[in-house]
Amino acid sequence: MKTQSLLFIVAGAVLMTACATQGSTPAVTPAAAARAPEPVFQCNADGARFAVGQPLSPQLEAAARVRAGAGTVRALKPGEVVTMELNGGRLNLDVDARGRVTDVRCG
Repeated sequence: MKTQSLLFIVAGAVLMTACATQGSTPAVTPAAAARAPEPVFQCNADGARFAVGQPLSPQLEAAARVRAGAGTVRALKPGEVVTMELNGGRLNLDVDARGRVTDVRCG
């Protein structure tokens, strides 16, 4: 009977310790606290309208991204499968079969 009681006491202590450590908050290191927050980008497609009709190039993508205020850019080619999640900081460049930008939009 003593062994069974001792097992219950040990099991209870282990459970209480596990519950106590789950609710603790992680320590914030000074380096993490000093880091600047991630920038929040808000795309404005009007800034990238200059790209319509131009051939797609890495330089054009970069310039369109900067002028639209977007954090990322992706080129969407005809028939290409793309994800449909909304990303307000992303610029989409629709490209035709000849590699020319046909439309710019955010999302």
